Amino acid sequence: MDSAPQSQASDAHRAPRTFDVIIAGCGPTGAMLAAELRLHDVRVLVVERETEPVSFARIVGLHARSLELLDMRGLLERMLAHGRQRPAGGLFAAIAKPAPKDLDSEHACLLGIPQPTVVRLLEEHAVHLGAQVRHGSAVTALQQDDEGVTVELADGERLRSRYLVGCDGGRSTVRKLLGVGFPGEASRNDTLMGEVEVGVPQDEIAAKVSEIRAAQPRFWLRPVGERVYSVVVPAAAVGDRAEPPTLEDFRRWLRAVAGTDFGIHSPRWLSRFGDATRLAERYRVGRVLLAGDAAHIHPPTGGQGLNLGIQDAFNLGWKLAAQIRGWAPDTLLDTYPCERRPVAEDVLDNTRAQTELLSTEPGPQAVRRLLTELMDFDDVNRFLTEKITAIGIRYDFGAGHDLLGRRLRDIDVKRGRLYGLLHRGRGLLLDRTERLTAGGWSDRVDHVADPTAALDVPCVLLRPDGHVAWVGDDQHDLDDHLARWFGEPTG
Repeated sequence: MDSAPQSQASDAHRAPRTFDVIIAGCGPTGAMLAAELRLHDVRVLVVERETEPVSFARIVGLHARSLELLDMRGLLERMLAHGRQRPAGGLFAAIAKPAPKDLDSEHACLLGIPQPTVVRLLEEHAVHLGAQVRHGSAVTALQQDDEGVTVELADGERLRSRYLVGCDGGRSTVRKLLGVGFPGEASRNDTLMGEVEVGVPQDEIAAKVSEIRAAQPRFWLRPVGERVYSVVVPAAAVGDRAEPPTLEDFRRWLRAVAGTDFGIHSPRWLSRFGDATRLAERYRVGRVLLAGDAAHIHPPTGGQGLNLGIQDAFNLGWKLAAQIRGWAPDTLLDTYPCERRPVAEDVLDNTRAQTELLSTEPGPQAVRRLLTELMDFDDVNRFLTEKITAIGIRYDFGAGHDLLGRRLRDIDVKRGRLYGLLHRGRGLLLDRTERLTAGGWSDRVDHVADPTAALDVPCVLLRPDGHVAWVGDDQHDLDDHLARWFGEPTG
């Protein structure tokens, strides 16, 4: 791979530096996308507005599907070392139900982990693979043509790339520069979140929290260290959302909800989030694409936001790399918005539903009680858990076997585990017949002949994101599907 030059442009007339892809935003989505592109030797620059990581360690949950994807790239053990696992139960609207029996994943848990740690590990992974990351650098203008995109940064430097991807959050500059609409509902209520020390005994807190959560499931106060508690409390409004909340804001709303402020003091960090719900009208405009919160925002109910962005990156990365490497079928890149936008629509709908179920009004509370009863049926609990964890997603690949379009769980193969064969981000033909071949696609698709593989079908073709692109045992039919997803054969 040719390295991009390192010197700064000396004036506005100097030819801009050239990359294959510029990514705006080095959060989880941008960092994951950069790493996926580097697996295919794509020249990547990530520009991040912030000069330093955030100062607070907000805990997020990585769901089963995200854990599977990280496992596919050899990143899972690094994440597990920094987080705490718990069963994947009680995810939908905080309704306290156990995880469904035999959930279809080797990683059927929720990993609680600080968001800055996720970002750091993913960025380190991307840089290790050869991505360039610039902090304190923001996109301020863009112009695209048939050959690429010219990007202007805040310091006036101009850069050139074949593609630009906006992973720059809910207030995305890239989306606004594109003029892409972001319709939906504005935030109506705030929820305050932070870590503070408390001034009352732990048993007193536990009793009070149990009493309050029976009527107000949006509230919690949980120990995270020696006399340090994570606090989440609903707030009708806290003034200017551009300003962080104060300790007095927390005290006021704790007294309103719980009747006491628990003697909170010495905050570690304080933040807020709203319940705005919005979806970009388009995910792609020419050579500019959107991913993560730049494409969709929603309340954090069920903890799906960060996961949705990481999964966007996995879907987009190999497709954009294929376009740049020159072997992508004509319609491949367009399958990114076709597949991921409906997933985001579903997440927005289920978070809307969960938000209603968290209301303290009599009507939503009656529906919540009914759903609580229905979730005693395993099929209902399983359906909702698979929705939240994203392991129930099935992309529309047309008619065919029930596996078609679904992700394949990790299974035993003679070379270890299936996901261990996907670390390079290539397609995979898992062949139990030992009769098939990837032939002219062997530069893009690995072939593993294994009659002992724990499958109940003869063969599967997996895309680099682990979704099943074909099921069968006929070479001619396989060749058609290889061409559909991996372009024309070589040699």
